[in-house]
Amino acid sequence: MSLPGARSLRARVTLLATVLVAAVSLLLLWLAWTLVRDAVNTVPQMPPGTSVRVDGVDVDASTLAEHLREHARIRVLVFGSAAFCFVVAAAAILAWTFTSRVLLPLREVTATARRLSVESLGERIGEVRSKDELAELAGTFDDMLDRLQAAFDAQRHFVANASHELRTPLSVIRTELDVTLADEHADETELRRMAEVVRDATDRAGRLVNSLLLLAKTDGSGLVVRERVDLATLVGQAWRAVRKEAEQRGVRVDISTPGVAVTGDPALLERIAGNLLENAVRHNVEGGWLEVRTQAGPQWSVLRVRSSGGLIDPATVSELFEPFERAGTARTARSGAGLGLSIVRAAVQAHGGAVSAEPVVGGGLSVTVHLPAVAPASRV
Repeated sequence: MSLPGARSLRARVTLLATVLVAAVSLLLLWLAWTLVRDAVNTVPQMPPGTSVRVDGVDVDASTLAEHLREHARIRVLVFGSAAFCFVVAAAAILAWTFTSRVLLPLREVTATARRLSVESLGERIGEVRSKDELAELAGTFDDMLDRLQAAFDAQRHFVANASHELRTPLSVIRTELDVTLADEHADETELRRMAEVVRDATDRAGRLVNSLLLLAKTDGSGLVVRERVDLATLVGQAWRAVRKEAEQRGVRVDISTPGVAVTGDPALLERIAGNLLENAVRHNVEGGWLEVRTQAGPQWSVLRVRSSGGLIDPATVSELFEPFERAGTARTARSGAGLGLSIVRAAVQAHGGAVSAEPVVGGGLSVTVHLPAVAPASRV
């Protein structure tokens, strides 16, 4: 079944081709008429009163010449008009027929687009017979569908994981409340224990919601605030936030952060350093180590955080930047929501930088952030 849009385009192309052929045919007919007129006008004229014999009949020469000229013009008009009608009709039929074949890939694109839904994004147009702009359109359309399907799959995965992460603290809260309320002899100690568990669960849910909001704000958005910031200052602030936890776990720390200037959103830049140090401490081993380095370059300012930890498969390192992925721990672990590196990647990309990670020999992870360097003239 032909689609209205394709039929309309087919009709417009046919009409355009027919009009062009008709215009050219009219021009040729006019040229033929002009040539015939000029040709008969150049025929030598007989002297006035001259007679010529035609089929045994004497005819005035001037009358015969006028008759021949009129006859030639009529034949040009008759045969030219017939040829004009034939050429225009043939052009219309051929244009209508060949346009249908040319527009076949476009109809396939349109039909595929009409059939698509969230559940049927797997359909593709595939290879088309023509190798022209319509084939390029079909290929571009298939590439767009691949990106859309990947985006929808990632969205489903993200929503499922977020729901699971939020369900866990809510289940803990409800279980604690149900158990405590069912105990008619619950004393103050039991109530305090229940309150502490509920508080920890609500804190975890709150941290998850804040991380989701920050990720949504950062991912794919531009920078609203641009200020000159020193990476060493950001690292110092992030270290003060996790220093107590690192000391409790006996983590040996080596921080070497000479002043390195970058330009961007101070809050997002602080989250880059904060999340990297938090991950390095919380996913470390007891008595492990942590190294933080900053480096200034002509094009990039570098922040590198290396730490000990569990063994990581090099093939899965890139997955750590996906939401709710953790190194060496289950997705339901209680030590964070698995959004730290996702937020780091989104914030770095918002600043026009790049982030990469690689496993450390013997266990652990090294994360390197490259941010556009401030021009030398702008540095203090």
